[in-house]
Amino acid sequence: MGVRKAMGGWWRARREAARQDAGMTTSEYAVGTIAAAGFAAVLYKIVTSGAVSGALESVIGKALDAPF
Repeated sequence: MGVRKAMGGWWRARREAARQDAGMTTSEYAVGTIAAAGFAAVLYKIVTSGAVSGALESVIGKALDAPF
């Protein structure tokens, strides 16, 4: 019976912790969205740069000219 009582206390503590974090999800989504948008902007700048653009065109051109 002692283990069961201890587990009940553990679950109660988990529920209380979950209730206290109820408002955190919106801010976490906002930070994640901003981080993803920033990463996308940096990646776009890299891919559209002259050197990377030329390399991608070369790779695509070689792939299209490959004999089957």
